[in-house]
Amino acid sequence: MYKVFVNNTPIILSTKKTIEGYETISVKEVDFPMIIRDILQKESKNEEAKYHLYSKTEEKLLEHLYTKLPVVIAGGGKVYNANKQILFIRRNGKWDLPKGKAEKKEDMETAAIREVEEETGVKGLEITKFLYRTYHVFKRNGEFRLKVTYWFEMTTDYDGELIPQTNEGITKVKWKNKRKAKKALLDSYANIRQLFPYDYLS
Repeated sequence: MYKVFVNNTPIILSTKKTIEGYETISVKEVDFPMIIRDILQKESKNEEAKYHLYSKTEEKLLEHLYTKLPVVIAGGGKVYNANKQILFIRRNGKWDLPKGKAEKKEDMETAAIREVEEETGVKGLEITKFLYRTYHVFKRNGEFRLKVTYWFEMTTDYDGELIPQTNEGITKVKWKNKRKAKKALLDSYANIRQLFPYDYLS
């Protein structure tokens, strides 16, 4: 099962024929921009939209999804310092984790480290493990796009200045302990919250 977020509304992709309470549509046949517009319209009225996209096989779910919108591949980091604090950025009025578009022929680990460095000024990053892939829809130049972000857990001993990449709309970079991270996640995105264990969200 996968979740593609439109703002904080998840579109469910699965091999189940039906999910109770959700409108099920074949992922092969779906008019993806149409359901995105419907979700945004319902959100503006504080109404809930529940869509489930179905395919018989796991492989076909993503294969068909990637034909529905232009795909942007990105890499990002959930970064811990020596004090076990987590690195957050403030962008577009929300707390987020550093991430960005991979360059042509760039592997995902390299892209993730480069983007964290560029967006925060943090150096000496080491990847400890792959975490998760998140999927969300955004709009660029009037066109809906699908961002697929490969997230990695990272560590660093860096204790220098944090420098927000202001030309990317980043206004703050902060290390946050567990208490402050939990508070930040209340003012973040649903796809970011997927990267945190339950005790951060409760």
